[in-house]
Amino acid sequence: MTRDGAHRPAVWFTTARAHRFDYRDSLLGRFEKMLGAFPLGESVAEEEVVPVKIHFGSRGAIQTIRPPFVALMVAALKSLGAHPFVTDSVRMLGHEYLEIANRAGYNQSALGAPVLLADGIFGNDSIEVDAGEPVGTQCIASAIHDAPSMVVMSHVKGHIQAGFGGAIKHLAMGGVCSHPRCGGWEKGRGRAHFTLGTIPNWKGAPPCTLCGTCERHCPMAAITIARRAWSVSDDCWRCGRCISACPAQALHTPKDDGLFQRALAAQAAAVMRTFGPGKVVFANFLLEMQPECDCMDICDVPMVQNVGVLMGKDPVAVDAASLALVAKAPLLKGSRADALGAYEGRDPFGAVHLKSSWGQVERAAELGLGSLEYELLEFPFAAR
Repeated sequence: MTRDGAHRPAVWFTTARAHRFDYRDSLLGRFEKMLGAFPLGESVAEEEVVPVKIHFGSRGAIQTIRPPFVALMVAALKSLGAHPFVTDSVRMLGHEYLEIANRAGYNQSALGAPVLLADGIFGNDSIEVDAGEPVGTQCIASAIHDAPSMVVMSHVKGHIQAGFGGAIKHLAMGGVCSHPRCGGWEKGRGRAHFTLGTIPNWKGAPPCTLCGTCERHCPMAAITIARRAWSVSDDCWRCGRCISACPAQALHTPKDDGLFQRALAAQAAAVMRTFGPGKVVFANFLLEMQPECDCMDICDVPMVQNVGVLMGKDPVAVDAASLALVAKAPLLKGSRADALGAYEGRDPFGAVHLKSSWGQVERAAELGLGSLEYELLEFPFAAR
């Protein structure tokens, strides 16, 4: 029971540790068995067309969820008579993102299901909804908005603004259209990033060295460096990648971490409201947990020992359980976490990025998106 007398949501967990030389004891084997036991059929009905929401990564971010896990989820959905497709919303030019997905092994041949862009090849196929404060109107990727049910497979890792990325951030950033047809950047994913500002501000040279890193990293080719000057066009969708990538910290926009966490929760809630109760299933993969988002063109060495996989129907509970397990996991030597030494709160992602990873989780709970209290069920279950 939770403090208000409600039943605590169940979060299933299987560890990354293997104790026998047997496929059935491998993480992949246990995940396959867990999918067979998990009540997936309570959320997904026969003949439903179901998005399996993942992140395709980027050219240098290769520590995303490995394709065999996604293929097992596809097979489990097909066994229910559903019609799954694997998807993400556009995070760079759409045709480039599909090429990256294919190179990473996210294709129909490997996964057993079509791989599609939820907001179309140009990133503007979307449905307008009211997400409330502080983001207002948002445009949900149409293939997610129109789906009757969904599975969200999230790679847990760090994030420069959110502290960490799990189910809630994945819903918020991945479910909202990147470049909406129904309005400007303020109705898309960029609204959460820049709740206080518009395009990035250039500080000039110095500190800018005109190295061109921001220009190369802009997914919309909106940045131009010419005649020793920097400019950005209206094509900017406020992703903030240029600010993160700039080695001289020559780009700036006003930020408020607390407001950003509220914006993430509001966007996630807007996506969830397009589904009926219990129609979305979440799987968090606590593996190869690097400090940066998979959107970035690099991946650093993992900060924390591999933990395992969590599944549940409550995104707040799944993320809360993820953070609690990460707090107990050993920090890895040679990683960015290794330099932390002794620190308060056992939140390595938040400590690296100088903010609390719990902000988005607590804000989502306040919006009624789920429960901070949960029952952790370790799979395989002990004989009773």
